[in-house]
Amino acid sequence: MPRGRRPTRPPGASPGQRFYMISTLAQSYGIHQQTLRMYEREGLLKPSRSEGNTRLYTDQDMKRLEMILSLSRDLGVNLAGIDVILKLRTQIEQMQKEMNEFVSWVREEMKQGAREGFAERLEQALVRLPPQGIVRVEAPPLQTRPGAPAAQG
Repeated sequence: MPRGRRPTRPPGASPGQRFYMISTLAQSYGIHQQTLRMYEREGLLKPSRSEGNTRLYTDQDMKRLEMILSLSRDLGVNLAGIDVILKLRTQIEQMQKEMNEFVSWVREEMKQGAREGFAERLEQALVRLPPQGIVRVEAPPLQTRPGAPAAQG
C-alpha cells in the first residue's frame, strides 16, 4: 500500500459518487496538472476538496473538462469564450428546467380543469373579457413625389 494519506471524501458526498485525484485526471486526458489548476483559477472547473485540501474531481467535473477541451482544442475558443459558453449553457439548462416545471404545472391545471369543468372555473375568473371581434385596419395610400409616376395597385 502506498505511503501517505489517502484523500477522504468531501463532506456531504453521496456514498456512490466517485472521485478522481488531479494526477489521475491529468493523465487520463493527456494534460498537465497545472492546466487543471489554471482552469480552476479561471473558474471553469470547481473540484471538491477533501479535508486535507486535495482536489477531488467527480464524473460531472470530467464531463465539464471534456467540454472545455473540445471547445479549446477542436474549435479554438479561448478561455474567456469558454467561460461565456459554459455560463450560457448553465443558464439554458436552468431555463429548460423552469420551462419543464411550468409545463408540468399547466398540465396539472388542465387535468384539474377537465375534472372540475372549465365553465365553472371561467365563471370564477378574476378578470372576465368580453368576446373580441376582428378589427381590420387599412394602411394609408403611399405618397409619391411631385412629377413621379403614380404607383398602380
